[in-house]
Amino acid sequence: MEAKAILRYARISPRKVKIVIDLIRNKPVGEAIGILRNTPKAASPIVDKLLCSAIANAENNHSMTADTLYVKEIYANPGPILKRIQPRAQGRANRINKRTSHITVVVGEKE
Repeated sequence: MEAKAILRYARISPRKVKIVIDLIRNKPVGEAIGILRNTPKAASPIVDKLLCSAIANAENNHSMTADTLYVKEIYANPGPILKRIQPRAQGRANRINKRTSHITVVVGEKE
């Protein structure tokens, strides 16, 4: 049995998210939440909120208990890139890529 939560179009680079999600993969949810709340990275509050959503989905939709849950799968894929320009000297322009992420968290019960 497993439950999942997906966040699409998060305005943070997948590269920054992957640093944080690698810390909590295959950990019990209580430990994972503790790690996320004490990690000073921009992606930590986003992933924390998504993990709490996955736990709530497991409890309410699949009748699982939160004590036996662990982070079964977690990954971040790139979303669409917002392309912007920054004016530079002598009429030139630089490209600014504002990257987005699709983050997925799957929690399962320990056997």
